[in-house]
Amino acid sequence: MAIQKHDNLINGQWVAGAKYAPNINPSNLADVIGDYTQADAAQLDGAVKAARAAFPAWSTGNIQARADALDKIGSEILARREELGTLLAREEGKTKPEGIGEATRAGNIFKFFAGECLRLTGEVVPSVRSGVSVEITREPVGVIGLITPWNFPIAIPAWKTAPALAYGNCVILKPADLVPGCAWALADIISRSGIPAGVFNLVMGRGSVIGDPLVTHPGIDAISFTGSQSVGARIAQQCAVNLKKVQLEMGGKNPQVILDDADLAQAVELSVQSAFFSTGQRCTAASRLIVTEGIYPRFIEAMKQRMASLKVGDALAAGIDIGPVSSQAQLEQDLSYVEIGQAEGAVLVAGGQRVTCSTEGFYMVPALLTDTTAGMRINREEVFGPVASIIRVKGYEEALAESNNTPYGLSAGIATTSLKHASHFKRHSQAGMVMVNLPTAGVDYHVPFGGRKGSSYGSREQGRYAQEFFTTVKTSYIGS
Repeated sequence: MAIQKHDNLINGQWVAGAKYAPNINPSNLADVIGDYTQADAAQLDGAVKAARAAFPAWSTGNIQARADALDKIGSEILARREELGTLLAREEGKTKPEGIGEATRAGNIFKFFAGECLRLTGEVVPSVRSGVSVEITREPVGVIGLITPWNFPIAIPAWKTAPALAYGNCVILKPADLVPGCAWALADIISRSGIPAGVFNLVMGRGSVIGDPLVTHPGIDAISFTGSQSVGARIAQQCAVNLKKVQLEMGGKNPQVILDDADLAQAVELSVQSAFFSTGQRCTAASRLIVTEGIYPRFIEAMKQRMASLKVGDALAAGIDIGPVSSQAQLEQDLSYVEIGQAEGAVLVAGGQRVTCSTEGFYMVPALLTDTTAGMRINREEVFGPVASIIRVKGYEEALAESNNTPYGLSAGIATTSLKHASHFKRHSQAGMVMVNLPTAGVDYHVPFGGRKGSSYGSREQGRYAQEFFTTVKTSYIGS
């Protein structure tokens, strides 16, 4: 059976690049999902020119037509959620139920922003001058470059693309080179939605080839990026030089606090979900479990028992809890951090080794390290894999201080039955999102997403707050 080739979408046409690269299933290295074309700088330039040409009509066109197109996209995603979720599991490594859940979220995001097309509001205020009124309105920014990561290959392209289109912008989407399949499927759906040619463009390829040209292209008005902190910092510098609007989501080293008064079973379950589900490959994953000394020994034993029940295997197989990590490079990085932690004095009490499954893939048993301290690399650097460490503290005050002792500030959780401590933690946690008796990973699509410190830069994503990035404010004065 011939392997299907997938091209870029530029100005409403499917366009082949100079070469193709295989999309490999991390659960089964013998499974090639398809060949996906690689754009070059010339193709990128063509996409930007198409978007600029389409912008005047799209940005001032009928908002009902925008809403109808986004609603149609969302409806098709939801109707095909099982198919798309299976594709996601196959190319990224999430379990199939997680993949279907992510596809469902992507469909709901487009449905939400279909409504937002019709809900954009402004203000009319009196002037300090007699006979003058003032109108404050929002308008689209222009042509937006969207750079998305590999760990949420349909949800993140959706939560960037949907608001960009809803508010009248044109889009150049560059997905992660590791997972082009879901982005291509999304582009295919968008191409049949009634959105005019050039409004949405897909350019696939390596960041080293088209990433920098996208960020620095004079025809791009703004960049929304999700990825590593080092790349995000470079993009921020490039956008500053070129006076482009920029939005960055760059990861986390999220704490999950477990207090003595926590419900032990609940605390263990939310910790396992936070640290290890989606193979720990979430920027909201809790890799630092901060546990007070009264519950510390019981929590460790309960975690070991729960982790022993986790099933690692092919993401498409029934009953699997943990799929593969995304790539050989990611597997090597995860295993190296387990070694680094032990070299620094941590004790490996569960997992942490590569495992062989029914198919050849990048499988690893989730790792739990105890006796760690705040200064260890394992507690300072983002691993981005199924590796969690436990930090022992005396009480709530030390737990709060330790949870904030990080250069990141995306998500933070607390497990407690104390309203006093829960309320204090919500107010004093230095994170953009706080979870009380819930996993640190897992957020709603209709409310703001983002963090503080080194996790995020610029305005929030998702929900109505997305308008802060994807629109610009205009103030008009009207005389009598």
